[in-house]
Amino acid sequence: MSYHSVKLIKRPELEITEDIFNIVTQDIPTPAEGEVLVKLSHLSLDPAMRGWMSADENSYIPPVKLGDTMRASGIGEVVKSNNERFPVGARVMGLMGLTEYAISDGNGLNVIPKELPAEAILSVIALPGITAYHGVFEVLKPEAGQTLIVTAAAGSVGSLVGQMAKNLGLTVVGVAGSDEKCQWLTKELGFDHAINYKDTDFVEQLTQATPNGIDLFFENTGGLAQGPIFERMNPHGRIAVCGLIADYQKAEPAPGPSWVGIIKRRLSIQGFTMPDHFHRIPEYGQALGSMLGKGELKYRTHVIEGIENATSGINLLFDGKNTGKLIVKL
Repeated sequence: MSYHSVKLIKRPELEITEDIFNIVTQDIPTPAEGEVLVKLSHLSLDPAMRGWMSADENSYIPPVKLGDTMRASGIGEVVKSNNERFPVGARVMGLMGLTEYAISDGNGLNVIPKELPAEAILSVIALPGITAYHGVFEVLKPEAGQTLIVTAAAGSVGSLVGQMAKNLGLTVVGVAGSDEKCQWLTKELGFDHAINYKDTDFVEQLTQATPNGIDLFFENTGGLAQGPIFERMNPHGRIAVCGLIADYQKAEPAPGPSWVGIIKRRLSIQGFTMPDHFHRIPEYGQALGSMLGKGELKYRTHVIEGIENATSGINLLFDGKNTGKLIVKL
């Protein structure tokens, strides 16, 4: 019996090209003492994977080594077990990589309910959900009546951020890259306003949507929208910097806002990444599962079939062509 996995064989120069990967066929391994063998059913493609491919050792998580299986979150079933914490038949989630089968010693694995659809778990309870939850509740700490703006608002993280804020009684403005995405944000998710950053009158629309300024900014993209949003920030506003996808495939990142504005407005700006907080996944997962069960969070997915399509499909994230949480179904 054999399986396929995706190996990272060279670093991307700027854009992710298929030649940096190699899809290999291997014999299905046997778990050693304390290990489990997991058969993956669904894999998650996320913007953070671009950073994991780089050679930068001065980051929040070590880069993937050349020749290793590409790092990715996934869901699967334990099919062989030498670890009593994960019996055969258990459904698990973790960073098991772009692979059809994975060996694990259990570190970083979490047992998940069998009754929830995989798409719901990867869209809400996995990395997007815990990122949104931490950014909203632990970094921004919103209060009812405030105005929150989120970029990449139609993405897997941003869409959850906006819904959480609406459920707390905030005015929510989303920024996205197409009219279709903006309509989904307002008509389906209940955002108060959604603005296409590509519109020539983006600044005017932003001003109209935020007559009382912006208290909280969940930054996911960088790029064209960042400067005008920064200029609308209220004194003592808070900014959570979660991603800068507009700069991930550039040789030099775009310049950020002036520190003079940070001083004048007395802003608090915090960057965060979730590996620092993985120990809180059970806590966050329970809270997100409760929100999902109550119907407080909606999501949509963009599913790709087959591991062989993962290497090209990941660029949908950077082209803005995905229409929901990007998932590979095996």
